Amino acid sequence: MTDQAVGTQGKKVPAKEQRPAAGSSTTPGFARAGGPPSTEGQFLGRTRELKELRADIERAGLDTLAGRKAPRARVLLIAGKPGFGRTALAEELVRQVAESYRDGTLRARLSEPDGTPVPTERTARDLLAALELTAPPGAPEDDLVEALREGLATRRVLLLLDDAADAEQVDALLPDNPECLVVAVSDGPLTGISDVRPCTLGGLDTKSAVELLGRYTGSVRITVDPRAAEGLVEICAAQPAALVLAGGWLARRPKAAVADLAKQVCTESDEGPALERVFRLVYAELSPARAQMLRLLSLAPAGLVDPHTASALAGCSVGAAESTLDDFVGLGLVRRVESPLPQYEVPGCLLPLLRSRTESEDRPAELQLARARMLERTVRLLASCRAITETDSSPAREKLAGMPRALRFKNPRAAADWLRIRQPALLASARLAVADGELDTLARRLMAALVRAMVAHFGTRAVAPELYGIHQLVLDVAERRKLPREKAAALLNLADLDARTGRTSEALARYRAALDAGREANDPYATGRAMESVGGAHQELGDFDRAADWYGRALAQRLARDERVDAARLHGRIATVHTYAGRYDEALRSWRSAVTGHRRNGDVAGVAKALSELARVQEYSGRPEESLRTCQEAIEWARRAEDVRLRAALQLRLADTLDRLGDPVAARLHRGAAERMLGDEFPEDLSAREHDANAYEIRSTSAED
Repeated sequence: MTDQAVGTQGKKVPAKEQRPAAGSSTTPGFARAGGPPSTEGQFLGRTRELKELRADIERAGLDTLAGRKAPRARVLLIAGKPGFGRTALAEELVRQVAESYRDGTLRARLSEPDGTPVPTERTARDLLAALELTAPPGAPEDDLVEALREGLATRRVLLLLDDAADAEQVDALLPDNPECLVVAVSDGPLTGISDVRPCTLGGLDTKSAVELLGRYTGSVRITVDPRAAEGLVEICAAQPAALVLAGGWLARRPKAAVADLAKQVCTESDEGPALERVFRLVYAELSPARAQMLRLLSLAPAGLVDPHTASALAGCSVGAAESTLDDFVGLGLVRRVESPLPQYEVPGCLLPLLRSRTESEDRPAELQLARARMLERTVRLLASCRAITETDSSPAREKLAGMPRALRFKNPRAAADWLRIRQPALLASARLAVADGELDTLARRLMAALVRAMVAHFGTRAVAPELYGIHQLVLDVAERRKLPREKAAALLNLADLDARTGRTSEALARYRAALDAGREANDPYATGRAMESVGGAHQELGDFDRAADWYGRALAQRLARDERVDAARLHGRIATVHTYAGRYDEALRSWRSAVTGHRRNGDVAGVAKALSELARVQEYSGRPEESLRTCQEAIEWARRAEDVRLRAALQLRLADTLDRLGDPVAARLHRGAAERMLGDEFPEDLSAREHDANAYEIRSTSAED
């Protein structure tokens, strides 16, 4: 099992350097990029089950028999215990029928590796992303589910939901479109969903099970003793996962007969399921160091392991870790994930066995140390991933030069690819670190490094949903550890994301909470930032009186701390809300204060923009002559600031003012000057000119900082 992964292409990916799989869970899990792994030519058996499942797709449902149109997508259920090939059968079914669903295939895993159900909110968001549909960060589950159903209403899609924990999970994601098909994989029945077509899996048929063994042992050992092969199949209960382990054991011992293994499995112990007995035999022959690494792989976030993760967990070199992982693949203990980078995962059916071994053979302190090493390695990789985007900076170059070669990336493209491919595991790592509760310092460092790396490579807008989740995790840690400063920072970040996506009321509530946390921490930056943002939220909501009041409080704090740059900016924000409210006299006073502040600070561009806004308000208030003089002064400051677009916008405003004052000749001169400055960008109509002139208006959004 892995963390949820979604793809839309249904594209086949060749299984390079991978041992063949049968109808078993050893087929690689959902690909993180490029669609699912290919099972064509690898899949064995399940002929009857596939035939019945395909027939169920066409069979008339209860609504059809009653003369009604089916209101929702049909659900096919593949039920069985992990290790019996549930996912492999689902993937083979999808491969066979995918061409009938013109809008592609969507995939999602509904359970974490430890069996914890994945929140429906996260699954719905990932499915929306696969459909290239956007949803605001922080949107509640109901809104996301509704958006998903709307997105699927006009599409013919095949939806594969793996590792469903219960019927509620599946029901929440069902498309309200009978043209779609849902294939669900679960341990048991999905009671509560009408007209579900179940298919319960047991072991493979004997012929397919023997063929699976032969793929590992070669045909000779099967041919010389077919009864021994059939006996081993019977001992393994024809369970694909147990047969893969048995085949891996035999593949490593070319001189061993199939009967030798059957005898050892029988004499080793008759206790426990077949998979557990074969696993004990394979595990017993591992060296202590390799056995420990295998156990520690159960700690990997999202069940995804790369050589760096294995290296950190086991405390060995990256090269040694990769070599050991490849050996584990040959033994059937892990499987490769189709990816441009080396990635592996532990089959979900083996995770409980590994965790049981970990509890009995590893001390808690050793496990905590392994987790700490893994988190520390992840933090350093993220720091390297970000640093390579700042190679023009001397400190960044020094940081990169001081890192071990194994932690460095060849170029920014390689770093971005690593970040994109490993993102599910990195986000899961952050969630697990916070849930652990004992490594909060490392967890905070990890989340800070993850945010910086994602923003550096992809930009804030592109990763806003992921950032929202990370900031919520930071907030959880801050509240648990009673860290008011970190709490204030997390609340401000969450509120900014809310504000950017139009959830202004939610943003306002978070800004107020951040203000309380900042005051508790006695943090002047957080309190000042929160007060200004509260003002911005009120402005966005059209409550200009409260906006001016909160801006005024923030201004008083800035002045008391002699923070002149911020004070000048706040004068402008106060002037803006007065302008919106029609209080032009107050707006003029505030803009003049802003001009004075920027002039004292030596901010030439700030003076030019403030004078531009002052001229605008003078014109609004019926003072065209004053506006003309102020606009001319602003043009001079814009020239000094080398701001060509602002100069052109001001020339256009001057032309309009001169037209109103009855001087068309001078107006044409200024329009000509603006046209020469803007060149091809010169607007053709008056509305466009006004839009260009407004381009430098000081906007007041809560996330402006």
